[in-house]
Amino acid sequence: MEHPHSRQLRRGRFSEPGRVYLLTSTTRNHTPFFEDFQSARCLPPHFAEAQHEGSLKSLAWVIMPDHIHLLVELRDATLATVMRRFKSRSRCSLYKIGKVRGQLWQAGYHDRTLRREEDLRAFARYVVANPIRAGLVQRLGDYPLWDAIWV
Repeated sequence: MEHPHSRQLRRGRFSEPGRVYLLTSTTRNHTPFFEDFQSARCLPPHFAEAQHEGSLKSLAWVIMPDHIHLLVELRDATLATVMRRFKSRSRCSLYKIGKVRGQLWQAGYHDRTLRREEDLRAFARYVVANPIRAGLVQRLGDYPLWDAIWV
């Protein structure tokens, strides 16, 4: 089934090794699967797995109740491959522990290519400060579901 905005998400998408991308993926119907800490902790190993297999270099990430943000430098894979693998692997992990049945992720994802002159640390701060802006915590140190290479 074609989703109404899926073509717009793909229009102009280009995967360039060495480029930095801000990626966002949302859960099906914005269901807050990751309010459950056990479910949320299933995701970071898949970020690391993508890095170990050479697909990307992880710069920063945050897991929100109903979505994720990843700041990555693309390596030896396309954006579509990275996201397809991550979504599939994370869904399988949650399925195995009985936390999800059926679809976990919404179709598609959002990507933003960062220009070479943009401040990566500022984007990393933006990514990891999401829980503060969402009112989940007052201080970043109170939120356990994030990481950045500069910390």
